[in-house]
Amino acid sequence: MIDNLRGLGRVFQRTFKDRKTGKRKKLSTWSIEFHHRGRQVRKASGSTNRNVAMKMLREHLDASTSGKLVTGRGERFRYDDLAEILRRDYRLNQRRSLQRAEAAIAHLKAYFGNYRALDIADQDVDAYVDLRLQEDKVANATVNYEMAMLKRMFRLARKILSGYRPEFPHIRISNTRTGFFEEPDFRSLMSQLKEDLRPPVEFAYLTGWRIRSEVFPLTWPQVDLTAGEVRLEPGTTKTDEGRTFFFGVMPELESLIKAQRERTNLLQKEQGRIIPWVFHRNGERIKDIRWAWRKAVTNSGTAGRIPHDFRRTAVRNLERAGVPRSVAMKLVGHKTESIYRRYAIVARQDLVDGIKRLADYRAGIDKSPAEQKVVGFKEAAK
Repeated sequence: MIDNLRGLGRVFQRTFKDRKTGKRKKLSTWSIEFHHRGRQVRKASGSTNRNVAMKMLREHLDASTSGKLVTGRGERFRYDDLAEILRRDYRLNQRRSLQRAEAAIAHLKAYFGNYRALDIADQDVDAYVDLRLQEDKVANATVNYEMAMLKRMFRLARKILSGYRPEFPHIRISNTRTGFFEEPDFRSLMSQLKEDLRPPVEFAYLTGWRIRSEVFPLTWPQVDLTAGEVRLEPGTTKTDEGRTFFFGVMPELESLIKAQRERTNLLQKEQGRIIPWVFHRNGERIKDIRWAWRKAVTNSGTAGRIPHDFRRTAVRNLERAGVPRSVAMKLVGHKTESIYRRYAIVARQDLVDGIKRLADYRAGIDKSPAEQKVVGFKEAAK
């Protein structure tokens, strides 16, 4: 028995040849047939009820019309396939954050590991987010990052999945840090650090460069003492853009770099080897200062501060100095103005100074004619 649906598709019972009798017989289950993007598609409904097959046909035709129908390889595509596409993209583009992405992939796999890609629906994503937020010590930003990774998986597989992807919620982050260092705080911190850690910390404080990924890896070929500049090559920064800081016009930074060069030269003679690092511990590259930092901020009364606060401090100082925003963004390495504005923190003293300027302005304004008349009337009445 065959039923047509207005010439768009049909439901039918497949036939097979009986080996004993040689005659053709019909299966008890129903199948559907329709065309999608110029190709004939046949699927078994798995049901002996013709109405079930008709309903399945209508659903597939609706999905085909709306562009949400996935056939062929996409039907068998699973979460592990999505994850592998993401890994390949990271490898091909030589992204340095693959390790962080792997951590997100692992957390997502614990929930979606047995899912087909097409079975990951909006409610499943919401359920995952809800479960993650109930775990201890899981920040909103972490869950947002995992959602970004899952969203990227679907975007990279959009051709295979015919554009299918669920909705991905974005969780509001209310724990944005606003820390910065005033000059007395910074000097107090410096007094608690060991001598070999003071130069890189002060360099980060003055320039706003990322201490772990940009300051510690600095080598002497990146420093031009004659021209008075230090460079970060393209591809070595978070934004992959190069950067130059002209320390020759900043006396305190120039003296810091030159003193570090002299210290390195003396150490090279003592050890009989070349030391490529600008900042080092006895000739070895500095990789981490977490324990030294925690001890220093505790003893200096600046507990809770982190090295990244130096970037906020540098941005605020550039704003105070009146440096044009486009120039300041280049100096500290912010790619977009929206990110820069998050770092342009206004301190309490800045607000006080602003109100003082307003008060001075108001005091210097001549009184209006109406005010002068009122004053004159009061004086005459006396």
